[in-house]
Amino acid sequence: MKKALALVLAAAMALSFVACGGSGTTTSTSQTGESTSTGAASTTGNASGGRVYYLNFKPEQADQWVELAAKYTEETGVPVDVVTAASGTYESTLKADMAKADAPTLFQVNGPVGLAAWKDYCYDLSDTELYKQLTSDSFALKDGDKVASVAYVIETYGLIYNKALLNEYIAKDYAVIEDAAEINNFDTLKAVAEDITAHKDDLGFAAFTSAGMDSSSDWRFKTHLANLPVYYEYQADGITSTEAIKGTYLENYKNVWDLYINNATCEPAMIGSKTGDDAAAEFAMGEAVFYQNGTWGYGQVTGYEVADEDMGMMPIYIGVEGEENQGLCTGSENYWCINAKASEEDIQATIDFVEWCITSETGKTGMKDMGFVCPFTGFTDEYLPENPLVLAANEDVAAGHKTVDWCFTTMPSEEWKNGVGAALLEYAQGTGDWSGVETAFVDGWATEYAAANG
Repeated sequence: MKKALALVLAAAMALSFVACGGSGTTTSTSQTGESTSTGAASTTGNASGGRVYYLNFKPEQADQWVELAAKYTEETGVPVDVVTAASGTYESTLKADMAKADAPTLFQVNGPVGLAAWKDYCYDLSDTELYKQLTSDSFALKDGDKVASVAYVIETYGLIYNKALLNEYIAKDYAVIEDAAEINNFDTLKAVAEDITAHKDDLGFAAFTSAGMDSSSDWRFKTHLANLPVYYEYQADGITSTEAIKGTYLENYKNVWDLYINNATCEPAMIGSKTGDDAAAEFAMGEAVFYQNGTWGYGQVTGYEVADEDMGMMPIYIGVEGEENQGLCTGSENYWCINAKASEEDIQATIDFVEWCITSETGKTGMKDMGFVCPFTGFTDEYLPENPLVLAANEDVAAGHKTVDWCFTTMPSEEWKNGVGAALLEYAQGTGDWSGVETAFVDGWATEYAAANG
């Protein structure tokens, strides 16, 4: 059953994409863009003379990547450095590191827009097992005939919710629903959230976690939440990208943002001081029913007050016609690229490393332990992560709901996202109005697209 669901998910996703040396090991992690190193002796020699330097995008798996790299070095003698950029700083860290003599040999782009900036640095992966073992060609990004980048993890996000807390609310005489399944549109979600807020003293919990707007958390709203109005505009206009967003669904964006900030664990004026860790902790400790995040966030909330069996995930509803059949947001912004400007030895060493990650027992188990759903043929049932949010995502697809594409990979720049995020914060704090968000969204898009495309 799990295998069948995973294959269904992969099929659904296919529709979303048209588009340091020596005998010792140096492993590095960083939450700040700087590396800290620990040495580990290898058990074999490094015959090839090559090395791997992986600039990792995902801070939540930083330590696990270091551990997996160390196992590879122990097995092969090939040194692997793993450096993790701080949240929200990946692009600037990549630019800085690529200018160095000791540049990354393995890096990431977030989709077609990211690829456009780095395509000249991308080695052609056409003849590698990394590409040949993809479950769908749609998980590759191409530059003409060149396979420039390959997605290594497929992820899903939505509204993670605490089933036990929601059922506790439903059991109350004043509850506006009788079953969680009734929440299949924005109006019902709004009614439930506002009723929880009205009775929060009785219930002892809030509807939503805090919407932290520092760099560890604002991407949830300036990127992931903003994906919804972009997706629906693309759907309405029959397009997959645009040089000028119209903002057709910005009122819907406002409505869901208002819902988040006015029915949360903190007042709207406080969100500037809240972090991603705050939001995760609030959910993990049973202080809020709903928490916007994705399958990758499971490791941050498991093992506390919320039992695994009480973790569910529902779509982010924004009040669009027909959204009762809307599914979760599924896609990838994690595409591996191998630095074409590295030495031949380092290129080969890097190819060998990533192929080991997706074909060897140790590698596949390590990827599973990171919570990754990987789009490669070797990842059968036993390599699906033990993650209730992944199960929820598979069940959502199996139910026939329409998956929401990750259109945010077409957003024109990180600067555009930052502008939207700043405007959202000003609006929430009362130092700006919604027109500022509209300007950042629409005018900012056109400006940044023009800057990026000449």
